[in-house]
Amino acid sequence: MKIRWLFFLLVFVLINSCDYTSVTDQNAPEYVLVIHGGAGTILKENMTAEKEAAYLEKMNEALEAGELILKNGGSSLDAVTETIMVMENSPLFNAGKGAVFTAEGINEMDASIMEGKFHKAGAITGVQHIKNPILGARAVMGKTNHVLLTGEGAEELAQAVGLEMVDSSYFFTESRWNSYLKAKDKIDKHGTVGAVALDMNGNLAAATSTGGMTYKMKGRVGDSPIIGAGTYADNNTCAVSATGHGEYFMRNVVAYDISALMKYSKMTLQQATEEVIMNKLKSIGGDGGVVAVDKEGNISMTFNTAGMYRGYVTSKGGKEILIYQD
Repeated sequence: MKIRWLFFLLVFVLINSCDYTSVTDQNAPEYVLVIHGGAGTILKENMTAEKEAAYLEKMNEALEAGELILKNGGSSLDAVTETIMVMENSPLFNAGKGAVFTAEGINEMDASIMEGKFHKAGAITGVQHIKNPILGARAVMGKTNHVLLTGEGAEELAQAVGLEMVDSSYFFTESRWNSYLKAKDKIDKHGTVGAVALDMNGNLAAATSTGGMTYKMKGRVGDSPIIGAGTYADNNTCAVSATGHGEYFMRNVVAYDISALMKYSKMTLQQATEEVIMNKLKSIGGDGGVVAVDKEGNISMTFNTAGMYRGYVTSKGGKEILIYQD
């Protein structure tokens, strides 16, 4: 009996002294950044060469801004913040400067941010004067004990912490106003910008910012500022940012559902995103997509629409920026 126990002890020691680092782990990127700029009926035949080039250039700028932080050892939280700000400052995207108009003819913006280590999160909704709404969400996370602030309360916090405030005229763009006029004839458009990142310390973060739906009714809130619907991050699974028809994303808690499928059903990131976006969401008429990255640096850019502005960059040199379904 004693010899048998010594044998098992020896086997135990040998097993635990072996290096079981897998090839996947050894080849995993040190950092990853993935972005989206909205999903929908984005067809090449409807896009001019100049406009396509403008989108590609701005998404590349956003990726470069976030990657600079990551390659210098910065946090995923700072990377997604900086990335989102680049897109918020551009009239090309439905966030910040390019925010669409509500039914009342005003611009109202939402944003959220979450980190995966401690699950801290912050969000704002219905703001009209914060130049970069993602900074407002970051302020809620870092300066208060709350997760979500609305309207005037969110703007008062932004002013108190010194964020740049602007007159509502800053958000006026002719193209968005024309979309507003068309929406009166029942042409509905929606879009969002988002970013997810994995940093060198293994921490995940996700951020999302939007102007909501064109011609949305007074008081409407979409999925972008809702933690678990439009944004979610957990170091044990993944970070997710969503874009699409918000009502469907809220009812299906899309961002969290992807994480939960990985955690409880042991799905891979790609399996989880496809199950939620291509099966669950699509089966009930919900359109849109997500960008996501898991704790191993695997990425997913899954959508069920004709196109999604999207791109990624990794420390391994991988980089791609795409618009259309193919």
